[in-house]
Amino acid sequence: MNADHATSGRYTLWGSPHSLYTGKIRSYLVKKGVPYRELTPNDPRFGAVVVPTVRHMVLPVLETADGRMLQDTTDMIDFIEARHAAPAMIPPTPVQRVVAWLVGAYGSEGLLPVAMHYRWSYRAEQEEFLRTEFGRPLYNGPDRAARRAAGAKLMGYFNSFLPVLGIYPETIPVVEAAYREFLDALDAHFQQHPYVLGGHPSIADFGLMAPLYAHLARDPVPATLMKNFAPNVYRWTERMNLPGIADGEFPATPEAYPDGDAIPESLEPVLRLIFQDWGPELAANAALYNDWVTSNPGLPAGHMVSAGGERKVHPTLGPIEYEWRGCKLRRASAPQTLWHFERAASLARALEGDARGRFEALLGRTGGEQVMATRLARQMKREDYVLVLA
Repeated sequence: MNADHATSGRYTLWGSPHSLYTGKIRSYLVKKGVPYRELTPNDPRFGAVVVPTVRHMVLPVLETADGRMLQDTTDMIDFIEARHAAPAMIPPTPVQRVVAWLVGAYGSEGLLPVAMHYRWSYRAEQEEFLRTEFGRPLYNGPDRAARRAAGAKLMGYFNSFLPVLGIYPETIPVVEAAYREFLDALDAHFQQHPYVLGGHPSIADFGLMAPLYAHLARDPVPATLMKNFAPNVYRWTERMNLPGIADGEFPATPEAYPDGDAIPESLEPVLRLIFQDWGPELAANAALYNDWVTSNPGLPAGHMVSAGGERKVHPTLGPIEYEWRGCKLRRASAPQTLWHFERAASLARALEGDARGRFEALLGRTGGEQVMATRLARQMKREDYVLVLA
């Protein structure tokens, strides 16, 4: 096993079909055309080598041919983009690059509560599917009952996350209404374009694939909703797992980002909803984080951004509360969300000249000025598989 891995010359994706972030990086690897194989945690190497290295029981992990482990999907994409130039999956022009990172960040973090809601609030309606899918990476034998039993043991842990994400009975109708609005806007966009930024996939598409594939396009209840209500979005999830970038549905669309650093007009309603629905959470997250930073001015670089120094993939600094679509939402803060958002925000702050003017005009049309004005009291980075102060 070790010899095969070392000599294969390809990446190993440790993942699972039902894993949200595995869906993001798998789609990237497929579109990038990078050779890889996918293994699940029932392979002995996962417990013997992968988990001790990253010190998290988490999926996905990307292992390089020389045994290097990458745990966060954004780190994985940065790593591969730096070593495999073509085809580039990050737009080279300034405004498209900001928008790509912004939409990708919203997909990676902003839609996480929706994905978890549709998986776990409707657990009874899709119990056997979920037991099988959670058991798939744990049990690799011929006994279907054993696989489902293995999955059932793990499911309760994830089911408990809903209150942490602000999902409870009084917020569920609002969460579902917001999601349907987002699906509708995205469906209208994908009627006209194969990808978020036109004829070529980008980090925006991969970020959206995180929630919109493994949870929302595969689990029976949300998959039925997507197919019936937003079939163009469902078709996009299929397209995002196909290696070719060309698509027969769009024969006249160039396999490229739009000329002139333009943003497709049909994407503007999507951006308007992102700013409207993500903005309150970002503001509450930033307020708590900035208060934590200013209250602890002596924290050194490398200090974990986590309450009590707890080592977690998705850490928190405590609870936040904010008004959202007419209801008061309570949930755990998410510094990881700020880290994702700051990638787009820092690029936006660096815009100059015509690019700045065009981006500010876009914000004016989509209501994003206040959101993009969010500032962090101190930068963060990922180091040793955790989020730390820079």
